[in-house]
Amino acid sequence: MARFKIVTTGPGGSDHSLEMEALTGLGAEIVEISGGDDELAKAVADADGIYAKGRPRITAKVIEAGKKLKVVSLGSVGVDSVDVDAATKLGIPVTNVPDTFIEEVADHAMTLILATWRRLVVQDRMVRTGEWTKARPMLYQFPRLMGQTLGFISFGHVARATAKRAAPFGFQMLAYDPFIEELVMSEHGVQPVGLDELLERSDIISMHAPGTKEAHHLLKEAHFRKMRKTALFVNTGRGATVDEPALIKALQEGWIAGAGLDVLETEPVGHNNPLLGMDNVILTAHVASASDRFDKARKRRVGAELALVLSGRWPRACVNPAVLEKSALQRWQPYSMERGPGN
Repeated sequence: MARFKIVTTGPGGSDHSLEMEALTGLGAEIVEISGGDDELAKAVADADGIYAKGRPRITAKVIEAGKKLKVVSLGSVGVDSVDVDAATKLGIPVTNVPDTFIEEVADHAMTLILATWRRLVVQDRMVRTGEWTKARPMLYQFPRLMGQTLGFISFGHVARATAKRAAPFGFQMLAYDPFIEELVMSEHGVQPVGLDELLERSDIISMHAPGTKEAHHLLKEAHFRKMRKTALFVNTGRGATVDEPALIKALQEGWIAGAGLDVLETEPVGHNNPLLGMDNVILTAHVASASDRFDKARKRRVGAELALVLSGRWPRACVNPAVLEKSALQRWQPYSMERGPGN
């Protein structure tokens, strides 16, 4: 019989060998459960951990059913698929993988910034439909990229990596993030400003806010009205940080000039979403983090985070560190890069 039981979602038979690299030595097993809240809650009743895969959402009902539950681990940066508040109330740490896909997402953000500015999709279509002679005159109406102002909403790891990529293009850069020290921004060549100033000054706005309750609909209609009519909006963060109907209205009525979106409020996108028919919008299917290392890196990280907590150590990436105050301090040992989990 396994020493630790970890519940995850799935039809059964999935390969968890990468996660188990860190867990096998602890005598742990990963058990897949299909179904909704009731099935998950029943399975979690005697579980030590939950491995959250995004769908279905790990609700308060499921978390509260885990009388032995020690940890909930996510294989993603975003944590909106777990009721973090419920876990925090019970002193259960929730872990994620915040630093695994930074470079990929920053690459994608930079790609959307450049592609929207140079109207790449429309230019491609003109060539394919025999409108070759219209392509150059179209771009005559837009200024060159050098000297334009790029504004970051939220200045975490991905935004900083994007700023590093953007600097050689000659951007002036601004950032709004009330949770980041101004010194961190200035070290990256970015001027800290308030949200309104950023919206009013930026030629391109890049959204990087996480999918938290505080950031839900961070940008509403009033914010899009503050932007320049020539401004472009790029989002590689979370779709729910933007009031999507307001964004659609802004694009339809010309409050802003265009958008490059990797994330939407409802995913997959519905066939009747007006964004699908807009020439001034570039869409990708929430793929910014994707590369050939995606599954390997995140699965190993999930296994390592689970192993740390199950062996009595504090995880590397905890999204609700307040649980440390709610738990007996002696329960946790510090994480050690030298010793590693379980050593």
